[in-house]
Amino acid sequence: QVQVVESGGGSVQPGGSLNLSCTTSGLPFNVMSMGWFRQAPGKEREGVSCFTWTGEYTYYADSVKGRFTISRDNDKNTLYLQMNSLKPDDTAIYYCARCTGSKLTAAANAYWGQGTRVTVSA
Repeated sequence: QVQVVESGGGSVQPGGSLNLSCTTSGLPFNVMSMGWFRQAPGKEREGVSCFTWTGEYTYYADSVKGRFTISRDNDKNTLYLQMNSLKPDDTAIYYCARCTGSKLTAAANAYWGQGTRVTVSA
């Protein structure tokens, strides 16, 4: 049975930091490209970052480059997103799912988690 659980969200002020975690089970995590997506109220879901297993390349949306860092621990089947210099526009529910690469799209069988909420406000 596949399980994907996001955690680490919270409420912070602009300029603050958060570290999101995505723990998985029932997946061949070490040979899967996994990434982060987010959806803000009234906006479409967008890809944030993707960490490929082939070549271990990382990709980021232009809006988060230089501020967010994606990483993974294959021994723990866990994906991370370190978010620094947070802005109000980063407010969204963040999801962990299988990604495809540089286009930051979700795979057909994406294995979505329940999401973790991030709120950035003064």
